[in-house]
Amino acid sequence: MASLVRRAASRLVGSCRKSRFSVNPLLDHSLGAHGRLRYLTPFISRNNPFSTSARKKASSTDPLLRVIETEIGFAEQADDYDRVEETPSGFPFKMEDKPGSKVVTLTRDYQGESVVVEVHMTNLVTGDKGDDEDDEESEEDGEEEHEDKPEKPKQSNVPLLVTLSKKTGPSLEFRCTAFPDKIVIKDMWVTFPDDPSKDELAYEGPSFRVLDEKLRKAFHRYIEIRGITPSMINFLHEYMINKDSKEHLLWLKTLKNFVKS
Repeated sequence: MASLVRRAASRLVGSCRKSRFSVNPLLDHSLGAHGRLRYLTPFISRNNPFSTSARKKASSTDPLLRVIETEIGFAEQADDYDRVEETPSGFPFKMEDKPGSKVVTLTRDYQGESVVVEVHMTNLVTGDKGDDEDDEESEEDGEEEHEDKPEKPKQSNVPLLVTLSKKTGPSLEFRCTAFPDKIVIKDMWVTFPDDPSKDELAYEGPSFRVLDEKLRKAFHRYIEIRGITPSMINFLHEYMINKDSKEHLLWLKTLKNFVKS
């Protein structure tokens, strides 16, 4: 019995000695010439799908980015993108101009009435063939007015929406086109801001063009007294041209940020 115990102990000691000097076969390739274990470095595939995807995205957006950046450069070199128009003396309106908006709002009070003017982007006429000012309105005018009148030369203009309101009751809205030398009322409506349900069924009145000439002139005088005068149009014309340049530059920069992200 004692001899069996001695033999088992001898085998156990021998196996321990062998395991002391054995090396995991998975690490054999990391042993250097002197049997020292080299540091293992991580293996990174050159065909990483994420890096490939990023390269493809960059290559697909680079041409568009270059064109947008070129357009931004042209816009920044324009004379009017950062020009500030001084408000003329005696200008009766408070002006609200929000970046990113295509409309400038003018407000004032006149003898208890609220006067609100929405000034839209200038319709520029440069003499090019593509500059067709107010084509749809011209077609309508041709259908409703006599064709024997000579066609007037087209001019740059500023579209206006004038709203006159009192504390209670209906409001008057005028759709106007402001030319350098005059303001033309295209149409007018009676609205009910306090009761929108009435607007859906309200009789808006006849077309402004068919009103008696004296009545049309009286309405022009009516809005002129409230500050809608030709003298303010040159200022608004230049102001809206500058605004258009600023908004165009802002739009290009927004496009650039979107494409880059």
